[in-house]
Amino acid sequence: MRTGKPALAGALAGALAILAAPALAQENFISIGTGAVTGVYYPTGGAICRMMSRTRAEHGIRCAVESTGGSVYNVNAVRSGELEFGVAQSDVQFKALEGEGTFAEQGAYPELRSVFSLHPEPFTVVARADAGIADFEDLKGKRVNVGNPGSGQRDTMEVLMGELGWTMGDFTLTSELQAGEQSQALCDNNIDAMVYTVGHPSGSIQEATTACEAVLVNVAGEAVDKLVDEHPYYRKATIPGGMYRGNAEDVQTFGVGATLVTSANTPDDVVYALVKAVFSDIEQFRGLHPAFAELDPAEMVSDGLSAPLHPGAEKYFREAGLIQ
Repeated sequence: MRTGKPALAGALAGALAILAAPALAQENFISIGTGAVTGVYYPTGGAICRMMSRTRAEHGIRCAVESTGGSVYNVNAVRSGELEFGVAQSDVQFKALEGEGTFAEQGAYPELRSVFSLHPEPFTVVARADAGIADFEDLKGKRVNVGNPGSGQRDTMEVLMGELGWTMGDFTLTSELQAGEQSQALCDNNIDAMVYTVGHPSGSIQEATTACEAVLVNVAGEAVDKLVDEHPYYRKATIPGGMYRGNAEDVQTFGVGATLVTSANTPDDVVYALVKAVFSDIEQFRGLHPAFAELDPAEMVSDGLSAPLHPGAEKYFREAGLIQ
């Protein structure tokens, strides 16, 4: 086959374009720590990576999702450099930044940076219908999955227990199953109740309420009121009735928000590219999971964000007019 000058010129131009491409496009790779595959964090990471893939020709970044132990694990993995990004509850973000609670021993993490906030996450208690549990206080003397160490659900559970003056000894049995294991344990009658800080609808809770007779439990009272009044990252929440089989009535609880975090060491252009990929087509992003349906960009730039915004995120938000 003959190769004319136009073809050679085109090939040369293509080669020069590749050589001239920014360093960012040279096999740049990021990973996002999430949670159990049956929760909302895992599809959240998947949705972000999907948006990144749609615009990869612009930035050259490959994005991967990792299923992890949850919020605390993700923040620690970002801190150690194992992950570039992590999804974390708003309360976990605050405690990591300040070196409180679970993070007291290792100390404050001043290099933690916010990227944006995501969906609300009510603290959710699901019990076997035959366990006689109508309110959180009824968990005393029961078999309860308190969540695996390193998970946000475990952290929130311990905070509420501390406010009530409870210890693990107040339960007849405590298990530390990961989120993906607890629904089966509930339906197998190995536990009476499970706790989960999660966006709704949740695949794990759908599994529990579909496979066996299970009910969502109210989490309210003076201890909850005090937590909400004293901590800006908590807020009252309602889980709508009819979302899960056998649960026709609204359930009152409290909760946090899911946030995306990173390190101050993550390059500005990488964070900028990720934020732009999500926010430049927010309607597309909202359609990737039911928990995202009501996301408001104006709220996503500030709600539940204790750590300073990463400069890359701040740059995009200013360009988009979302912050001044």
